[in-house]
Amino acid sequence: MLNGEQIGGRKRSSFYYDIWNIKYLSKFKWDDLTEEIAYKSAIREQKLALEISAAKRERDFYLSKVDQSRKLSSIEERMKKKQKVQEESGMNSELPVSHKKVIRQFPQKKPVAVDTSQGKPRLSKDVLAGVSIA
Repeated sequence: MLNGEQIGGRKRSSFYYDIWNIKYLSKFKWDDLTEEIAYKSAIREQKLALEISAAKRERDFYLSKVDQSRKLSSIEERMKKKQKVQEESGMNSELPVSHKKVIRQFPQKKPVAVDTSQGKPRLSKDVLAGVSIA
């Protein structure tokens, strides 16, 4: 008795099972396969482009914040140097009015006291008289 792979010599090919599967697919066309591959690759490219653009936005935001921080620190350094020069020359050492922190106080209104006795609806005595307890 012969082994299953030796029958007819057809199963010796490494593509035998692939060909067999393709051979019995009904209404299958090669264009369907290539179209699906192209569609998947297009989706992959779109996702990759989205990730890259998001990473670029994050990078640009971070770099803008770094530049802003550098600008603010250089302004503070200049203000400290200017203050130091003013102290050495004996001038007023207070910061200019534009750099002082302004604390604003707003007048508060007192809450209106709610009279609880008038706020609750009450049943009239006529309605209560009409209710009989059984």
